[in-house]
Amino acid sequence: MGEIAMLHDVSKCTACRGCMVACKQWKNLPADKEVFIGAYQSHRDLGPYTLNLIRMREDYSGSDMKWVFSKFQCMHCGDPACARACPEYALRKEINGPVSHDDDKCVGCGYCVTNCTFSVPHIDEARKKSTKCDLCADRIEKGMVPSCAQTCTSDAILFGTRHEMAALAEKRLAVLKEKYPNACLYGVDKNDGIGGSSMMYIFTDKPSVFGFPDNPEVSKSLPFWKDYAQPGGKILMGAAAIAVGGALVANSVIGGKSSHKKGDGDHE
Repeated sequence: MGEIAMLHDVSKCTACRGCMVACKQWKNLPADKEVFIGAYQSHRDLGPYTLNLIRMREDYSGSDMKWVFSKFQCMHCGDPACARACPEYALRKEINGPVSHDDDKCVGCGYCVTNCTFSVPHIDEARKKSTKCDLCADRIEKGMVPSCAQTCTSDAILFGTRHEMAALAEKRLAVLKEKYPNACLYGVDKNDGIGGSSMMYIFTDKPSVFGFPDNPEVSKSLPFWKDYAQPGGKILMGAAAIAVGGALVANSVIGGKSSHKKGDGDHE
C-alpha cells in the first residue's frame, strides 16, 4: 500500500464524536473522568485513555458566533520530536507513515510529553507508560481502515495512501477557497517544520483558529537533547553506579580486614 495517511476535512465535521466512541471501543479504553466545566467539548484535552478528541470552539471573529470543530490526535509527524526525544527508542517513525509506540520499551520518562510539538502524548500514571494514537496499526495490518475513519458518517475523516489523500486535499481546498479565503492544508507539505505528517487537515481558516500552531516545528534544542544531554546523563549515571559499587566493595574489604585483625587480637 505504501505510505498511508488520514485526512480530516473540518468543513464536513459535525462534532458527533462518533470517532471518539469508536476509538474507545476498539482499544477498550476506560473513561478519563473529568469535572464538568460547562462546555460542550467532552474533555479539556487528550489523556491517557482519550487518544482522539473533537475540539469545539466558539468563533466570534464575524458578526455572528459560529462553531469551529476539529479532530485532534497524534499527528504522526514526518520528523517526530517524540521519537527523537525517547531515550529507550519506544517511539519510531514507520516506513509506511505512522509513529508507532512500543509499550514494552516505554519507561514512562515523559520526554515525549515534554518535546512533542503538539503536546499529544500523556503518561498513564497507573502503568507508568506514555500513550498516544497509533493510527490503529493492528487494523491496518489486517487491511482494515482505522476505527475513527470507518465510523465517520459525514466523510470528514478519510484514509488511504498519502498520495491519494494529498490529491483529495488539494482538490477540496480549491472548492473551499471560494467560501473560505483563508482555507489551507496542514501536514500535507513535507517541507514544513515537522516534515509533513500522516494526519493531514483541510482547514477553513488559519490553523491557530482550530488550536494548532500556524507554523509547527521541531524544537531547535532537541538535537542537543538527544545527541548530548541524554547520552551524557547516562554516562554520569553509569559513573555514579560504578562509584557506588566501588565504595561498597572497598567498605566490604576494609570491614573484612578489620574483623580479621580484631579476631587475631582476641585469639592472642
